[in-house]
Amino acid sequence: MKIVLIGIQGSGKSTQGNLLSKQLEVPYLSTGHIFREIAKEKTRLGKRIKTIINAGLLVPDETVIEVVNNYLSRPEYKRGYILDGFPRTVAQAEKFINNIYKVIYLEIPKKEALWRLFHREDVTRDDETFPAIKKRIDLFYKHTKSVLEYFDKKNVLAVIDGTLSIEEVNQEILRSLGKQKIKNQIIAWHQSKKKTIIAIVGLPGAGKTEAAEFFTKKKLPIISFGKIINDYVDAHKLSHTRDVHKTLREDLRKKHGQAALAILNRDKIAHALNNHPTIIIDGMRSWDEYLYLKKEFKEARLVIIGLYADKAIRYSRLSQRKERSHLYGEQRDIDELVGINMGPTIAFADYIIKNNYSLEDFYDKLELVYRTIYYS
Repeated sequence: MKIVLIGIQGSGKSTQGNLLSKQLEVPYLSTGHIFREIAKEKTRLGKRIKTIINAGLLVPDETVIEVVNNYLSRPEYKRGYILDGFPRTVAQAEKFINNIYKVIYLEIPKKEALWRLFHREDVTRDDETFPAIKKRIDLFYKHTKSVLEYFDKKNVLAVIDGTLSIEEVNQEILRSLGKQKIKNQIIAWHQSKKKTIIAIVGLPGAGKTEAAEFFTKKKLPIISFGKIINDYVDAHKLSHTRDVHKTLREDLRKKHGQAALAILNRDKIAHALNNHPTIIIDGMRSWDEYLYLKKEFKEARLVIIGLYADKAIRYSRLSQRKERSHLYGEQRDIDELVGINMGPTIAFADYIIKNNYSLEDFYDKLELVYRTIYYS
């Protein structure tokens, strides 16, 4: 089901979009977020878009259409989506042929929108000055009203009173879609639950711990392969040095084979998969571990997320952490890439995320990748 949300800033599109995404189990896509991300980039397009949105102007139609079509070609949008912020002009609507099921217009008075925007608790964006907001609202009435007429003629428009409570607006939207909520479940919608193992790989300092924290917030079980080594070192009061960790890994491999850490965690993985459709492996290293998991858990998809960060950035991060701040360097990288045979798992990753910037940027990228995996 493909749904478009239209409304002036402050009408509640983001709130309803996220709510509907959870209820209908289709991804929510905000074009405003896309362009704000592009505006952060140090590119000619990024600088131009930053100037446009900070001035409260509309991004040119051709650019908007190209970017939106590119995003909607991704696997997570094949089964449907909830699109916020597009199309905003008739030209965009005419060139957007995507079998839209319903266009939801959240209608609220201009004064109500302004009151909401200047009384909400979250931090305002750089482009949320009063003149910029007022200009965007004025542009909406100038350009987007004709878009509503366009979709109305196609009999796909539903006008919803956006001044109602969040729950009431949600119920009205569901009713317009021919759905109803019963005991927090939406009738006639079913999400296929594929067993999926997501393995996080990357050199020290690339962000594996932060990625695990991200997925913990998603309430997904995390199985850390490195925990066996760390627990052994702590239990025997050894020092966390490169040589100690290397010796312990080599000993485990002599005893259990090259896939030692996967073998030792097999029961934990099996238990987690029995109780959750998706689980996370933090720190899968060797190619042998990958092959072992593929063989042992044939019913599950095994997806690799490779994390990358520039060497200087990784070393800076590792030197600042509270524990084992000395455990990094080129020799350790070589030990992991060659000695532990991590190189192939990184090279064979299904998704590569560059983690050179802020934690917020990293989490945004993880969110996009997770959506792609979840909905594909």
